[in-house]
Amino acid sequence: MKLRHALGAMALGAVALNAWADTAGQALLSKQCIACHAITKPDDTSLARLLERQGPDLHYAGSKFNKEWLEKWLQNPTVIRPAGVMYTKIVKANEGAIDTIDASKLQPHPKLSAEDAALAAEALMALKAESGLIEEGAFKNGPVNARMVSMLFGKLRGCSSCHAAKSTDGVASGPQLYDAGERLQPDFVLAYIKDPQKFDPHVWMPTLDLNDGDLQKLTGYIATLKPAEEK
Repeated sequence: MKLRHALGAMALGAVALNAWADTAGQALLSKQCIACHAITKPDDTSLARLLERQGPDLHYAGSKFNKEWLEKWLQNPTVIRPAGVMYTKIVKANEGAIDTIDASKLQPHPKLSAEDAALAAEALMALKAESGLIEEGAFKNGPVNARMVSMLFGKLRGCSSCHAAKSTDGVASGPQLYDAGERLQPDFVLAYIKDPQKFDPHVWMPTLDLNDGDLQKLTGYIATLKPAEEK
């Protein structure tokens, strides 16, 4: 009987601890994140709002990111968008040359302590996509011919014009993808490639009208992109 009571007390303690973590994490998001990120779906979906936002929307973060990556990244943020959230505000146009980044206009992301990063990651993972935005299990994780699909990514579909698959690619206009296998959930990747405007009607990434086979291949390829495996 004493053991049963002890186990019951431990279970209640765990519930209380989780509830505290939820509350503390939500408070942290409200205090430190909402100045740049939308943690609830915004009512304003206009182009003006997109052009002026300071960071990517996070109201579906729990359906987009991997928790382990989030917790690690929040403690030591690295560059995901080389030219910031709004490319046109950061680049310097050079006549006859590739646009260069005006680094003076980039703001570093704040670092969190290990404790705060864990709380924030937990709270962010609770922010799930609305029904119909991301289909769970849509990615089938079939075999990938890396050489053929990298050609699909780089040449046939033009992904490499905006996204870097390697840290040495030097592409600035879109989020880098060379750690996407650690950072992003494959179902999100597939849904976003399939219809970017479903996430934001004015986002500039094109809808490529890919068949399911190419969607699966590209998603599978992106899921393999991890820093330790760069070549």
